[in-house]
Amino acid sequence: MRDIAPDTVIDQRYSILSRLGSGGMADVYCAQDLQLGRKVALKLLYRRFAEDKDFVERFRREASSAAGLQHPNVVGVYDRGEWDGTYYIAMEYLEGRSLKQVVTEEGPLDPPRAIEVTIQVLRAARFAHQRGIIHRDLKPHNVILDDEGRAKVTDFGIARAGASDMTETGSIMGTAQYLSPEQAQGHSVSAASDLYAIGIVLYELLCGQVPFQGDSPVTIALKQVSEAPVPPSAYNPNVPPELDAVVLRALEKEPGARYATADEFIDALEGVEGALAGAGAGQSTAAWGAVIPTPPEATAATQVAGVDDGDVMAVMPEMPYEEEPEDERDRRRMLWLIGLLVLVLLAGGVLAYALTRPDKSPVPNVVGTQLAAAATVLENAGFQVDVQRVTSATAPKDRVTRQNPQPGAELAKGDTVTLTVSDGPGDATVPDVSNFKQADAQRALTRAGFKVGVRSERSDTVEAGRATRTSPAGGQRVEKGSDITLFVSGGPSKVTVPGVTGQTESSASAELRNAGLQVDATQEESDQDPGTVLSQNPGAGSEVDKNSTVTITVATAPTTVTVPDVAGQTQSTAASTISAAGLTAAFQDVPVDSPELDGLVQTQDPASGQKAKKGSSVTLTIGRFESPTNPTPSP
Repeated sequence: MRDIAPDTVIDQRYSILSRLGSGGMADVYCAQDLQLGRKVALKLLYRRFAEDKDFVERFRREASSAAGLQHPNVVGVYDRGEWDGTYYIAMEYLEGRSLKQVVTEEGPLDPPRAIEVTIQVLRAARFAHQRGIIHRDLKPHNVILDDEGRAKVTDFGIARAGASDMTETGSIMGTAQYLSPEQAQGHSVSAASDLYAIGIVLYELLCGQVPFQGDSPVTIALKQVSEAPVPPSAYNPNVPPELDAVVLRALEKEPGARYATADEFIDALEGVEGALAGAGAGQSTAAWGAVIPTPPEATAATQVAGVDDGDVMAVMPEMPYEEEPEDERDRRRMLWLIGLLVLVLLAGGVLAYALTRPDKSPVPNVVGTQLAAAATVLENAGFQVDVQRVTSATAPKDRVTRQNPQPGAELAKGDTVTLTVSDGPGDATVPDVSNFKQADAQRALTRAGFKVGVRSERSDTVEAGRATRTSPAGGQRVEKGSDITLFVSGGPSKVTVPGVTGQTESSASAELRNAGLQVDATQEESDQDPGTVLSQNPGAGSEVDKNSTVTITVATAPTTVTVPDVAGQTQSTAASTISAAGLTAAFQDVPVDSPELDGLVQTQDPASGQKAKKGSSVTLTIGRFESPTNPTPSP
């Protein structure tokens, strides 16, 4: 927060006169427009916002939209610009008080005055909504009331720029008290959100306090979402039941249950305004009266005898001046007295009825409201309440769907109004669809009257594509129309195959089983130590389904045999002998000097009688005789 000295000129145009205050995002000054010679309200954006490029762009865009709103109940935006590292908006300057100041200083307003101010705020909202602009932060602080009772709404469009960026505790707290349930939950905002906020403003005008209060913005926001408001008449007995009903409808939690448009809200308030005006007139003009017809025998001349202030009046015949026979005169006098007596009796009965008849009042319209609020409205109006609950697939639980007598019917104080209240769609049992195919499970749940959402989860026991469970679980009874989550198997869990090559068979098997895998071992003769894992399949690091099988190859000691003696045998005979012993023969040729040795095994390796690994090779040397080319002659 900063103070700018008087006479400081902003952007070579606006001369500061005085500081007006500060809000959630800007300081506000009264300034003189040096070009047009008029006072303006100058809003200077806090520097922390001016450093946020996205915020500034949104601020500029929304200020431009607000500048297009020219309406008697909207504070005009004249100009925007940049100065000394921040941004400003020049707005219409109004002499007067904010609606918040009015309520703080004067307390609850009379219903007619509260209605009149609220209708003006609704006209401003209607004008903006028709042009696609939603305020998002309507509250008494943003409504200026002049000395003639004219209301003007400020910060249209600008509130959107700062709605999510206010950081000062007071600003957050103040905004939370007027926040619609959908805003409190972070949902999208619509015109219905503004109408909810205006409903809160009307409530505060009537009661001198907001309907939801708390120690923190979060507490207040939670109440906006879940807590039913107390009818205004509980705090202000001057609030009639009809006005209670209007306020409570504006504060419905669901946007669709509120007034559809500002026009509809205005119509409802004008209806209550007319009823209040009519009731006031009726109280000052109430009277009873009766007129007695002139008997046929009377002359045209009459005289009137009566009692002021609405008592019984009688038109009495003037007696004729002609002389009549005494009998006729007596007869007429008797008839006249009888008529007068009848008149007095009738008038007395009418007066007695007027004095003793029950005090009747119109029944408020509570259809569509929550039961608690409806009962409070009717009881405050002097009626008894009887509740009949019915199941309903369309109306939310505890919502009034019908009332008897109908709204507007005249009932005596103490009479009973019967409310038909939705008990919701009723309960149903969640079917057990375990191991059903997904499509079959969804059909079964839908037929039972539930909304179905599907989620996948791994299962080591249920085949992929089949239902594993539901939440709530099968067999439980829950309200029809509830959301049921159907869990469908995505197959077994995946595991990573550990590397076990080089380990002993027992160690490798334990590690694989601990990882959730099965083990299959095969053996292979090897020179490595017996029991050593020579290889594995799948290999280390592979992603496989849980409970899959990993095959390991384990070394075994080789089998040995005795090397047979094949020396002196022919090559073919020796080869057969070696093969029969489970060995293989390898051959090498060596020269011999005698033809008798040609083709015979000269030596063998390993030697005969030694042990050799089965399948190993035995090297045999085969004699080869070559005749000399030039033989030496015999002597």
